[in-house]
Amino acid sequence: MKSGSIEAAERYPDAVSADEPTQYLFSYGTLQNDDVQLDTFGRLVESEPDALPGYTVDYAEIEDMRVVDLSGLTVHPIVRETGNPLDKVVGKALLVTDDELDAADEYEVALYRRCAVVLASGRSAWVYVAA
Repeated sequence: MKSGSIEAAERYPDAVSADEPTQYLFSYGTLQNDDVQLDTFGRLVESEPDALPGYTVDYAEIEDMRVVDLSGLTVHPIVRETGNPLDKVVGKALLVTDDELDAADEYEVALYRRCAVVLASGRSAWVYVAA
């Protein structure tokens, strides 16, 4: 059985160095897709399962053909705040650099805006919500 660090090194050979600032980006949709990550970040990013309390998933029609071609989907999930602590969205906390966060901003269409949240794990993270 491989250790977690060896598995991570094999899965994420282009992982950022310990000196590079990183932050969490919560993904509940297409940013978890390998092809989207490779195109957006230039690498597969490390991630851990997590959840976003107080939000629910809705869906939005995407008209940006660049995003549709990359994701393969015309309808993408989009989260909306409910304020109800019983609501939660399951996803992954992606560990990204500042530059990768900027790249994610470019990938997301105008239907989304980025905001700061606290995940179920207690991590502080960014998430794209309905604009």
